Amino acid sequence: MPIFQYTAMDSGGKEKKGRMEADNEQAVGSALKEQGMFPTSIKEAKTAGTAKKSTAHAGGGGGKKGGSMFARLSNIQIGSPVIKPKDLSVMTRQLAILLDAGLPLLRSLKTLCDQSKNPAIKRVLDDTATAVEGGSTFSEALTKNPKSFDKLYLNMVRAGEAAGALELILDRLATFMEKAIRMAGKIKSAMVYPVMVLIMAMGITSGLLIFIVPKFKKIFEEMLGGEPLPALTEFVMSASDIVMNNAVTTIIVLACVFVVFKLSIKTHKGRWALDWVKYNAPLLGPLISKSAIARFSRTLGTLMGSGVPVLQALQIVRDTSGNEVVSTAIQVVHDAVKEGESMAGPLDSTKVFPAMVISMIEVGEETGKLPEMMEKIANTYDEEVDQAVEALTAMIEPLMIMFLAVVIGTIVIAMFLPLISIIQKLGGG
Repeated sequence: MPIFQYTAMDSGGKEKKGRMEADNEQAVGSALKEQGMFPTSIKEAKTAGTAKKSTAHAGGGGGKKGGSMFARLSNIQIGSPVIKPKDLSVMTRQLAILLDAGLPLLRSLKTLCDQSKNPAIKRVLDDTATAVEGGSTFSEALTKNPKSFDKLYLNMVRAGEAAGALELILDRLATFMEKAIRMAGKIKSAMVYPVMVLIMAMGITSGLLIFIVPKFKKIFEEMLGGEPLPALTEFVMSASDIVMNNAVTTIIVLACVFVVFKLSIKTHKGRWALDWVKYNAPLLGPLISKSAIARFSRTLGTLMGSGVPVLQALQIVRDTSGNEVVSTAIQVVHDAVKEGESMAGPLDSTKVFPAMVISMIEVGEETGKLPEMMEKIANTYDEEVDQAVEALTAMIEPLMIMFLAVVIGTIVIAMFLPLISIIQKLGGG
């Protein structure tokens, strides 16, 4: 009998890993559910005996063994398919509509698979439909494509299956994803203009330092005869020399800084430091903090409203927050709630969320309507994100123009200052 490795969450939201001997993956899943655990990953353990057995089968020529081996090889996929968030939200909405219309899950999956023109969606839906047809639940089938379905998606589907309201949960999940995509789009659009201006500024500055400033330097040397140049001109010419003569060294230094930066943000402390800087940045900080609060509120409200236990919901929100500062704060709340405390007090102690959010959460806990209150917080901060994006866009445009004018104007002024001396010299002559 094969041995399977599994990862599951208990009723308290803790992740547990182990091994179990069973006939197939479905038997492992059923056994874990009887123990009150929710499986997130089940796969057959690789053993030396299994490897030898596979090698022996591969060496065989034909017959049933060869055919079964060929079938197994034909099912091996190079890389897991990845469905883009926008496509996933559309697919989820379509599946919710089909289920709400009364179609069985298997038929709905096959219908979407036949209609889809996206290769990744077709492959995922085909895998999912095959697993469901083989006796797996919908949530178990989705775990076969972890790159497309995150913990939030899987746990909401499990909650929908447990409550017998899968179409309602999928509809709510689609709405959640659509709002998240819309917010991300607004933030990205707000960043396009400053990034483009910075690229233009770097390109123009590099062109001036490489092609224009060296020509002026020759003119000054010939016409001023070694006279001292203004400090600003000397600074610009030194910058030009560094770019011209030490281009390889500059590139290597920048590359090393980039590598160190990438390695540092792979650590928890590095990610936390970067997110703290972004969270408290003068211009972008308010926008980032408001979007993080909206994401936290909507995710937690959606999960709790779908029937996911609060500890498990907090753990999922922590893992999907996308910000280490917020994630650390949620972990503090998770540990406190686990000890029997309320959510508002520990959240206030983290100093990450504003007082208004804390007060609304406290009211939600007292009235027993926390999911609804979290949804209201999310809607409020969605509007604030819209206003912050508009304000940031209106503010950044003149700032970027001023930045561009200062950078290019400094180089131009530095080149014209010595020309005054040259004109005076020519006039005196």
